Amino acid sequence: MTKKIKIAVVGVGRWGVHLLRNFLEHPQAEVVAVIDPNSQRLAEVKQQHNLDDKILLTTEWHSIQQVTDLEAVVIATPASTHYSLITDALHWGYHVLAEKPLTLNSAECRELCLLAEKQQRQLIVDHTYLFHPVVERGKAVVQAGQLGDLRYGYATRTHLGPVRQDVDALWDLAIHDIAIFNSWLNQIPVKVQATGTVWLQGGGEQMGEEGEKSIQNSNFKIQNSSIRVSPSSPSSPSSPSPQTQGLADLIWATLTYPNNFQAYIHLCWLNPDKQRRLGVVGSLGSLIFDEMSPTSPLTLLHGEFERQENRFIPVNQRQQLLEIETGEPLRRVCNHFMTCVLYNTPSEVSSGWVGTQLVQILAALTESLNKGGKPVFLNANE
Repeated sequence: MTKKIKIAVVGVGRWGVHLLRNFLEHPQAEVVAVIDPNSQRLAEVKQQHNLDDKILLTTEWHSIQQVTDLEAVVIATPASTHYSLITDALHWGYHVLAEKPLTLNSAECRELCLLAEKQQRQLIVDHTYLFHPVVERGKAVVQAGQLGDLRYGYATRTHLGPVRQDVDALWDLAIHDIAIFNSWLNQIPVKVQATGTVWLQGGGEQMGEEGEKSIQNSNFKIQNSSIRVSPSSPSSPSSPSPQTQGLADLIWATLTYPNNFQAYIHLCWLNPDKQRRLGVVGSLGSLIFDEMSPTSPLTLLHGEFERQENRFIPVNQRQQLLEIETGEPLRRVCNHFMTCVLYNTPSEVSSGWVGTQLVQILAALTESLNKGGKPVFLNANE
């Protein structure tokens, strides 16, 4: 009989409860502790999931050190708390699965990756889309050259809420589409640009050189070895009020990859027209990932031009709905994490280093956003 891996889940908010559910159902996992700053939420989770009385429910972060044979920690807290929590967990000898983004600072991300290597522990980031069957199939199509010469990409991610108060729409939403483009192209951008507009939290202004920074401290704090929720103080520079900081609600981003391939991304969390659509256009057709499609989430649109004298005539047009494997992407994330822990092997899909690259790209986009859309070049050696 294969031994079970003892796991602690830190944070059971909107996303953390899904991670908890998956690990409770995993045949090789044993959830032995749940940590959250809200004791009422802990009580609700205990009732909803019928948690065994033996499972430690606590607001005290450091108390997980008392759990015998704990091997792994799942961190689903606001990103501003990740660096401290992950540092502790790695120092204590635990493997870590962290919600995206890894942190809000690429230098901190690199520190965590190096610490994980030093401790010989696995650090994996929950970039769920990288485990989505559609994304996996899409990558195979692009890499096989079925689109011909790649020309450009585009993505739209809009909805009406939820509106976050710790990060802007860029940091909340863009990471999904950037991760998909990076995966499909097997490259990372060399240059980025971004512009944005604030309406809800800071007043309807275009983001620019005079705009406030998009990354803010969360009110989810670590205090005296406990995880606490602390109200923001408008007068305190260390915990600025979101209403005065200007968190962008609308983002337009451009990513330039090697060979001058460009991806254009539209993000907004106050648009009732919910869209989840990403496409790559090539000389022989387009590949469309549309999560809202009533027929198929992945479509290959064939078509090209034939030149007749001075005219370009569309030819070979047809639509192909691609078959996709079934399976919850988050469950695939959890399965992957368990495999990496069981064999203590690094992830080739969503390691801490992959998370670091994505944070570096987001930081560069933020720099461009605060400079009114000026291009920012990325250093691949950072």
